[in-house]
Amino acid sequence: MAKSMKATNVDEGSQSPSELIDARIRDLGDWRGAMLARVRSLIKQADPDVVEEWKWRGVPVWSHAGIICTGETYKAAVKLTFLRGAALPDPKGLFNASLDGNTRRAIDIHEGDEIDEKAFKALIGVAVKLNMMKGKK
Repeated sequence: MAKSMKATNVDEGSQSPSELIDARIRDLGDWRGAMLARVRSLIKQADPDVVEEWKWRGVPVWSHAGIICTGETYKAAVKLTFLRGAALPDPKGLFNASLDGNTRRAIDIHEGDEIDEKAFKALIGVAVKLNMMKGKK
């Protein structure tokens, strides 16, 4: 798979993470940009307090009390990697990639795929709760 596409028409030093994500969506200009915008909207609906970040020279990241997930774009997929995904219940089977690891899980979305919005927002909510439990006994 091709490496994540970096926003080409922005100065990363002068833009906020949200502006950089906006630029990535615009620069993609295809189904991947539309899908990234859609999952971003769902994440914000599920957690209005989510913080958008821009890490690792071009990866959108959504956090709340720790990283919830990243949103990488490849030639054939939008990949949402949940850093603590292996600890999350996934009753609707949204995770379909990185299933062998002990920590991460991912959702690979391909052109034409539909998202179970209710299940996705529930997964975001559980990820936030898990992050907030860190350090609590």
